[in-house]
Amino acid sequence: MQKTSARLLSLLSLLQARRDWPGALLAGRLDVSPRTVRRDVDRLRELGYPIVAIKGPDGGYRLDAGTQLPPLLFDDDQAVALAVALQIATTTGAGIEEAAARALNTVRQVMPARLRRRIETLQVTAVERPLARPNPQVDSSVLMTLGDAVHAREVLRFDYTPASPAGTGDPADAPPRRVQPHHLVTWGGRWYLVAWDLDRDDWRTFRADRISPRTPTGPRFTPRELPGGNVAAFVTSRFQGSDGSGGSDGSDGSGGWPCRGEVILGLPAAVVLRHTREGIVEELGPDRCRLVLGSWSWPGLAATLGRFDADVEVVGPTELRDAFAHLARRYANAATDVLTQKAQ
Repeated sequence: MQKTSARLLSLLSLLQARRDWPGALLAGRLDVSPRTVRRDVDRLRELGYPIVAIKGPDGGYRLDAGTQLPPLLFDDDQAVALAVALQIATTTGAGIEEAAARALNTVRQVMPARLRRRIETLQVTAVERPLARPNPQVDSSVLMTLGDAVHAREVLRFDYTPASPAGTGDPADAPPRRVQPHHLVTWGGRWYLVAWDLDRDDWRTFRADRISPRTPTGPRFTPRELPGGNVAAFVTSRFQGSDGSGGSDGSDGSGGWPCRGEVILGLPAAVVLRHTREGIVEELGPDRCRLVLGSWSWPGLAATLGRFDADVEVVGPTELRDAFAHLARRYANAATDVLTQKAQ
């Protein structure tokens, strides 16, 4: 039989792995009597773990949410995943960088030596995408308010600072926005609220760093179907051809590529995904994928697609196929000039 301390850890691990545990099943897994399980549950309660008893013919136990955070128990994979997530938290723009660093230090201190070595060999350097302007920080309390409203499906009122307030009057004089919040998302290192604008009767995306929530929230609403079928497709379509710096709140637009084409590349989808940020990639096989991409011109789009070291099959439109032919002639002429110079 395990010692009491080891048995308590085993019991806690089991309670975390499943919502409800019949008492007899727990006793069997721990190879102890139901009476011992009851005593061990009482010991965990004294340590701060909110374990509730389940009524029924067999009875049982459940690890519930409490009023304070007791000591946590992670398996090896969970501990590594937590440490990696904390390392990359510095680029979220959520105002939690210092707290993430302190949490990572705490996790490392209590890790067994074998796990600490795994983390030290997996040092992650989170590098933000270079931007003309640094991404603004968002107050974590604002993110919590937005997230709560999304979860509760409650109408949200907030003051919104436009991208270019000059010439539009004092933003404080503008009436608050009234929206049905549906999703809180990140794009390009910025946070956005995707919502149905009740006053404009249309979908909008709002920069979270420009939102000043008002209270209270409410009333509750029934969620609407998002255009495009999912939030990823919706946000991608709104910001296609834009860095998303303004947000499509109706005041500064979302932009859009004037040229958009589709090709089949002789490369795995995972490889293409690493080298295109705004394209839509669809896996067609182990070494083939479909790529939909936009650009400001057809030759520019053809040149961008040509950087992939792979066979390219143009699906459409005709303008993209013509652009490839135009570049082929230009490159062929350039190669001919080089050969001629060498021959002379």
